[in-house]
Amino acid sequence: MKRLDQVLAADGVPAELELVINDVIVACKDIAFKLRQGELAGILGATEDENVQGETQKKLDVISNDLLKDILVANPYVRGIGSEEEDYTVAGHDAGKYLVTFDPLDGSSNIDVNLSVGTIFSVLEAQDDQSGDNQEVFLQNGRKQVAAGYVLYGPSALLVMTTGNGVNIFTLDTTVGEFIQTKSGVSIPEDTAEFAINMSNQRFWEPEMKQYIDDCLQGEEGPLGKRYNMRWVASMVAEVHRILMRGGIFMYPYDSRDPSKAGKLRLMYEGNPMSMIVEQAGGASSTGRMDIMDVAPQGIHDRVPVVLGSKNEVAKVVAYHNK
Repeated sequence: MKRLDQVLAADGVPAELELVINDVIVACKDIAFKLRQGELAGILGATEDENVQGETQKKLDVISNDLLKDILVANPYVRGIGSEEEDYTVAGHDAGKYLVTFDPLDGSSNIDVNLSVGTIFSVLEAQDDQSGDNQEVFLQNGRKQVAAGYVLYGPSALLVMTTGNGVNIFTLDTTVGEFIQTKSGVSIPEDTAEFAINMSNQRFWEPEMKQYIDDCLQGEEGPLGKRYNMRWVASMVAEVHRILMRGGIFMYPYDSRDPSKAGKLRLMYEGNPMSMIVEQAGGASSTGRMDIMDVAPQGIHDRVPVVLGSKNEVAKVVAYHNK
């Protein structure tokens, strides 16, 4: 079994990019340790603050963000960072080649009930000489990503990552403090009978999404001709990981509660990195009307509807929207 650095070297990843990825992973190891300590480490509960999204910050949201921010802005190869928990992008080194965006703790509402959470990250190349505190340098579509990944903090800590050469999974060996490759060439089944969506929002969905879910619920007697199972964990990392392991489709579609927002999930540090991983594993990702990674971002915190997972099931949802 290979260590993370050995896999990156074998894939021809530039040394500078490897050092950036390594710093992300160092921070994630620290987050994993704090999560294992739980209430003993004083990480549970919420702060009195809100982030730029208007969401109440959990204590570990802030801790995780600071761990990632501090180590990355000190890396000489990082031009700047963008985080769900930062109002604006943060400058690193002017000569840095890479930009890193991240959701430091996805699914943080699960912390206090001891369910799975994760860290999502995306790496882009800086395309001009602007400082990293200028968000314009970040506004590239998802096809420009040079690496994407997430760490799932579950019964074991798993790193799932791609640098454009397939998807590898690494398990944190706590005896040596290293992520060791445990799966390579991950492939998502093209067909599925399992979907994940927050049904409590159904009354706010567009008619196309309502119709697709209604047809799923009709089972064998309905137009889709098969019985579906439904799952919902309230953590994108956990949902996507299940899809990588056994297929499925995850949806957080547009809804009408706030017409000024295209969706709930953020494009730059949730939609794009997860789409790159899913596509590299043979799946598909869409807004319902176009590929997520083709969306041109207008701001670091842009939101996007998300439909991703098994290729043939995503195609069905897109067909409903195209009717």
